[in-house]
Amino acid sequence: MSARVLVVDDVPANVKLLDARLSAEYFDVTTAQNGNEALALCERAECDVVLLDVMMPDLDGFEVCRKLKSNPATHHIPVIMVTALDQPSDRVRGLEAGADDFLTKPVNDVALISRVRSLARLKLMTDELRMRAVTSKEIGIQNPEREAIADTGRQGHVLVVDDRESSYERIVATLSAEHKVDLQTEPNEALFRAAEGNFDLAIVSLGLKNFDGLRLCSQLRSLDRTRNVPILAVAETDNNTKLVRGLEIGINDYLMRPIDKNELLARVRTQVKKRRYTERLRDNMQMSIEMAITDPLTGLFNRRYMETHLATLVEQAASRGKPISAFILDIDYFKAINDNYGHDAGDDVLREFALRIRKSIRNIDLACRYGGEEFVVVMPETDLAVASMVAERLRRRIASEPFAIEQGLTSLNVTISVGIAGMNAPNETAAAILKRADQALYRAKRDGRNRVVDAA
Repeated sequence: MSARVLVVDDVPANVKLLDARLSAEYFDVTTAQNGNEALALCERAECDVVLLDVMMPDLDGFEVCRKLKSNPATHHIPVIMVTALDQPSDRVRGLEAGADDFLTKPVNDVALISRVRSLARLKLMTDELRMRAVTSKEIGIQNPEREAIADTGRQGHVLVVDDRESSYERIVATLSAEHKVDLQTEPNEALFRAAEGNFDLAIVSLGLKNFDGLRLCSQLRSLDRTRNVPILAVAETDNNTKLVRGLEIGINDYLMRPIDKNELLARVRTQVKKRRYTERLRDNMQMSIEMAITDPLTGLFNRRYMETHLATLVEQAASRGKPISAFILDIDYFKAINDNYGHDAGDDVLREFALRIRKSIRNIDLACRYGGEEFVVVMPETDLAVASMVAERLRRRIASEPFAIEQGLTSLNVTISVGIAGMNAPNETAAAILKRADQALYRAKRDGRNRVVDAA
């Protein structure tokens, strides 16, 4: 996957080495020679992951990390400290400053790339939630950033999955001072326990006696009720291969045995804080949907939300040099449906049409009811050719599957016309893109309807 990585180090040779390693894996690498320069780049949202050296002349890495994590604009950016310091107390100091991981020089290439990929995936997911939260704030709903910064990461609900008594007794005793801890010594039952409880974190031993710990991590990630629960894996020092696979599966963090008590507490606090933050973002988004930004008939976002969020998506696409496409869909001869069958039948068609749109697009795409029988779909990081394929597939699906009305007693054949436009220039506004899509829609209607037309 592609992501923007900021390498912060005052030694040019170290910067070149990390730049070469990351660029070979197709990451977009930016560099900074000191802490103040790094803070400025992060403030401008120019990176997805920070690789931060500890020993620097002006601000050391610990102080830079603390400043990043105390700033509402940057606290969500993952930070990996890269340093020659190798004592447990150094790792704990970095974690307590807010670092997401602490890698010791010389850095293993596989471990570095796997960790960067893992944190970049989580950052992209958080970015989507944060973007919706910013939009919600603009219409009067509280933004959870400052509450997240004040969170201590204590009083969480933690599930420990371990079948080695000497191991789990120490883990449970250490964590019980700060958290509510549930122990599960039977791995076969752990998935059910995780699904039943509202856990802030699952700690999974990768050294289970008769069960593959990675299999359990994979199952936790695949189940809807546990998909968003952070996973902290505990591994032996010679289990690097397992850890790399675990990061690819979706574990959030790891600890190597023998476990340092303070490092365990620090890593658990970090994961509990992240869990609470993302849950606040999800709750915030849900609240905004319920209050102000959905169309009550179709359940899609309404025009008010679309116009605000589309502007944000277009600005983001322009700053990152990514494509973005939008299409406007209109149900053909919809007035005749209302006139011949009544407005209840028209409402049935609108609800089913919205459902088919949702089934035809990705989770990151934005679907809205624009007004009446017009709908808008926005597809980030999608060029005009791909968007046209999606629109054509939806058009065929609408035309080939009749719509049930009057509680299923009657069915109607329905068609749609679609106009599509993409961003032609970095300075093009959301309104301009929609205007060109609307002009393409007009041509689709003029040329006979039931067709997809791209903007010129």
